[in-house]
This record gives sequence, C-alpha cells and structure tokens, in this order.
Amino acid sequence: MGNAIKIGIAGFLGRGGSLAAAVEGHPHARVQAVCDIDGERLVSAAAAIGADPYMDYDRMLGEADLDAVILGTPMQLHASQAVKALDRNIHVLSEVVAAVSVEECRELVAAQARSAATYMLSENYCYTKSNMLIEALVVQGLFGTVYYAEGEYLHDLKDLNEITRWRRRWQTGVDGITYGTHSLGPILRWMPGDRVVSVCCQGSGHHYRDPRGEHYENQDTCVMLAKTRQGALIKIRVDMVSTRPHAMHNFQLQGTEGAYESARVDSEVNRVWLSALDDGNREWMDLRKLEGKFLPDVWRQASSEAVKSGHGGGDHFVLEDFIAVVRGERSNRLDVHTAMDITLPGLVSQESISQGGTWLEVPDSRTWWS
Repeated sequence: MGNAIKIGIAGFLGRGGSLAAAVEGHPHARVQAVCDIDGERLVSAAAAIGADPYMDYDRMLGEADLDAVILGTPMQLHASQAVKALDRNIHVLSEVVAAVSVEECRELVAAQARSAATYMLSENYCYTKSNMLIEALVVQGLFGTVYYAEGEYLHDLKDLNEITRWRRRWQTGVDGITYGTHSLGPILRWMPGDRVVSVCCQGSGHHYRDPRGEHYENQDTCVMLAKTRQGALIKIRVDMVSTRPHAMHNFQLQGTEGAYESARVDSEVNRVWLSALDDGNREWMDLRKLEGKFLPDVWRQASSEAVKSGHGGGDHFVLEDFIAVVRGERSNRLDVHTAMDITLPGLVSQESISQGGTWLEVPDSRTWWS
C-alpha cells in the first residue's frame, strides 16, 4: 500500500464528509476518491480535497485503486456496500448500524470469512472520553462483577426525517430498536467477553404523526431488555419521535463494587462510585477526578483537534483505530462479530415487539463462520 492508505468515502456529501478532514490530517492515509449521488455538488467538493469524484459506488470500487472504504451512506446500504468492498479485498469502516436484517448480517459475516480485507464498525460512542474511562475502570476490576447496565438514545428525528428521508423508513418506520448500537456498543465494552443471548421489547404507543398525518411505525419509546451469556441484565431505551429537551445519550452501569451514572444535562457531571476509592460515606464522585490515573493513553495524548471532533471525539479515535488496524498495528476492537453483537439484538427486538414482547434468542454470528 505504500506509505498512505488510499481511502474512498461513500456518502461524502453527508455523514462521510465529516470524516474526510480526519483522514486528510492523518500521516498514513489520504482520501483517494469520494462518492455521492449529487453529481453537481460532488465535483466541486471532491476538487477541494484533491479526490476523484464518483456517482456510482461499484465504479469507484473498480476504478479508484482503493485500499479501504468508509461507508457514510444511509443505514440500509451499509451491509451490501460492505460486502461488495470485502469481495474486492478492500478494507471497510462502516457507519452504524451494520445491517437492517438478520439475513444481511449473515451475508456480511460470510463476506468477511472469504475476504483478505478487514471489516470494522464505526461505533464512535465506544471511543468517547467518559466511555473509554469507564471501560478502563472495569478492566482494572474496580466495578467488581458487572451485572446491570442501561443505555438510552433519545433524539427527536421528526424534522430530520423530512430532510434525510431514508430515516423515515429505516429508523422511525420500523417498530422496535432500530438504532441501538450507540447504547449497546459501549455497554458491551464494559462487559468484556460477554454477549447478549436473548431479548424482549415493548413500546409506549403512538402519540405523534408525521407531516402527512401518519403515525410513526416506531413507537414513541421502545425498551429492549437483554440477558447476557454471563447473566447480566441490560436495558436499552430508544426514542426518536418524542418532543422533549435534548438529552441524547445516557448510561448507567452497576457492579458488585461500583456504580456509574452519566450526566443527563449540562448542569450535571458524570458520576461514579467505587468501593475501592470510597472513604466510608458511599458518596458519588465526579468521574473527571479519575482521569489523572486511569484515562487511556489515546485520550491522554490526544490533540485539541481530536478532542473537538464529532461525537465527543469519537469520530477521530474510531478512524485512527481503523487506520492502525489496517496497518496491522492494533487488534480490531469492532470486528465483524463485535458488530453483530451490537446489531443483532436490535434486529431480534423488532421481531419480539411484533410478537407482543416475547423473549427471543439472539444468534451468535461466530457459529456462522465457515
């Protein structure tokens, strides 16, 4: 590959474009080609960064001499586009979710099995400062045995649905947990070696209509309960249509020796209690007080530009990790099976809610590998 990994970005005029700056600033990568369906805007945008423009994804894969692609396209395209790249032995960094059906998940795992390239899921909330700090505390054993966690994704998409219309079909047009990886991804990092084995899902009903007067198929709040192989309980709440003040990402973690609750509003702080650091009063501590001793090096050494990147710095660190994985410098924290671990529970929840909340088994993609 030479000194620089040649990257193609699909969905460049949307989500993909927000990652281009991080690629361009990396000493071992460059944007070789960009792809989008808006040809008029694409030509000038591509010229501005010195990349070749393509309106056809297949053509970009075939002509652009790429080492890797970043998929910033709508979520219903992720799996099929990833499979096409893997079948050409082109590395893939895919935005979430990995796939929109269990069958697509099977096809993606099969593509990774026959490919010489690497698949990685771009779940950027696994890389925020607070989430990586909690992961470090768990690894140190300071939470004891972790047995319960909560994750919430509360993001009113009613207006955005009308701008990026695919959301109206794939995020709020399907009942159940359609966009749960931002919550489940970090939680499973806090439960190393564990995976969800069964889920059930219920909703709160339909109280909002779109501009055409139609109810959103996705119920206002959907809650998925999940049991893990090691017996832990996880609660995931997703609400993308309720009208409410902003509080997008919320987390809780409970172990035998510690507890964590993320801040819900700007006036609060992320708070943690750890028995090993307790003075006997059993009081919450500001999580930031533990950064000096426990913050991972990737954050400790981060530039100001990295810290300010999108999604709480996650955009920078997930891309940096991907490039290091492609270069053989690090193991893949978000490989295809990890992607399945945080994607499949939501897909199975959609079947559960259609059956009135029945508990259903979540398949293990590792048994699909051949």
